Amino acid sequence: MSTTLQAVRGMNDVLPVDAPRWEFFESCVREWLRAYGYQPIRMPILERTELFVRSIGEVTDIVEKEMYTFVDTLNGESLTLRPEGTASCVRAALQHNLLYNASQRLYYMGPMFRHERPQKGRYRQFHQVGVESLGFAGPDMDVEHIVMTADLWKRLGLEGIRLEINTLGSAAARARHRAKLIAWFEQHQDQLDEDAQRRLHSNPLRILDTKNPAMQALVEAAPRLMDELEPEDLAHFEAVQELLRAAGISYSINPRLVRGLDYYNYTVFEWVTDRLGAQGTVCAGGRYDGLVTQMGGKETPACGFAMGVERLLALLEEAQVAVPDLAPDVYVVHQGEAASRFAWQASMQLRQHGLNVVLHCGGGSFKSQMKKADGSGAAFAVIIGDNEAENGQVTLKPLRELGEQALVDVTEAARLIHEQK
Repeated sequence: MSTTLQAVRGMNDVLPVDAPRWEFFESCVREWLRAYGYQPIRMPILERTELFVRSIGEVTDIVEKEMYTFVDTLNGESLTLRPEGTASCVRAALQHNLLYNASQRLYYMGPMFRHERPQKGRYRQFHQVGVESLGFAGPDMDVEHIVMTADLWKRLGLEGIRLEINTLGSAAARARHRAKLIAWFEQHQDQLDEDAQRRLHSNPLRILDTKNPAMQALVEAAPRLMDELEPEDLAHFEAVQELLRAAGISYSINPRLVRGLDYYNYTVFEWVTDRLGAQGTVCAGGRYDGLVTQMGGKETPACGFAMGVERLLALLEEAQVAVPDLAPDVYVVHQGEAASRFAWQASMQLRQHGLNVVLHCGGGSFKSQMKKADGSGAAFAVIIGDNEAENGQVTLKPLRELGEQALVDVTEAARLIHEQK
């Protein structure tokens, strides 16, 4: 006996009952990004593996353990489902000369893929909104990203999201810090867990981000990047803080905030919450001035951020934020040959008046059709029998509020519905 096919583990369906929250969120995000002058860009889900190895870093968790990578049997190329969007966005900007004597404010939405252990708030196919500012050097753009995300939380009606910031400084400062970290952890190698042992010489900064309680004291006592920063590094970070204070944005400095991608420098930030259990980061980003050069372009300052859609939707649900209903305005019920023909015309006319209309299909008695009309969530039923069709009229019946049904023409029906919307 054949088994019922199931979705791939960690890759979830969004069912009609949940779709209104997604639609509401995506609509809010598009309106919000337009308000700040960001333009949409859409990149392929599938890229050459080299793109992510070169940009994210060969010894990061993403590249080492989490990417969905396979060899294209037609041409032998190694391809990868995108695990994040920044590398693809920068690749597209370079490929299409978007940075030729120009700066860009760009955004994208869509699925990303990482082979992680599925749990609440962490899936193998997950969705992100990504924002990238290419060609902006100053701390003002770092702060714009933070201020605009704070604005989004207000627009969505979300509370309890706090801001953590840090600076990773220049490449020279990180190189000095890296050497001191390796020396420190080598002295205490017996206290390192398996992940830390693996990262010790390849990516020691990631050890600072460990969630292992047994290593917290060791990490707290480790050399601090802040002690290695150049004067210009500190000046940039202080300018960021000054602008945040001027904007009235509360924040805390988290010296262990290092981000999981190799391309970051200077400002990094995370918006975190205690309302989602272990998966507390809902938005994160920072500056990555060296990435464009690393990918073959001219030296170009850049910064950006990404937010996890599923996590923010979980916050919307937890906060019981009201979401607009996607129910139709009208459900058209009809019976009889002439009525069925007129129902098509009436439905199109109602749509031309700006209404969302479901035309009943599949036949059935008036009673069964009215039951479906009620179940659709529509505010009104438009009822058409052969008598109505002969006179070019419809019976308008309220389904959600008290009110008398009325025999009217289609234009008058549309007016009455709009009055009560």
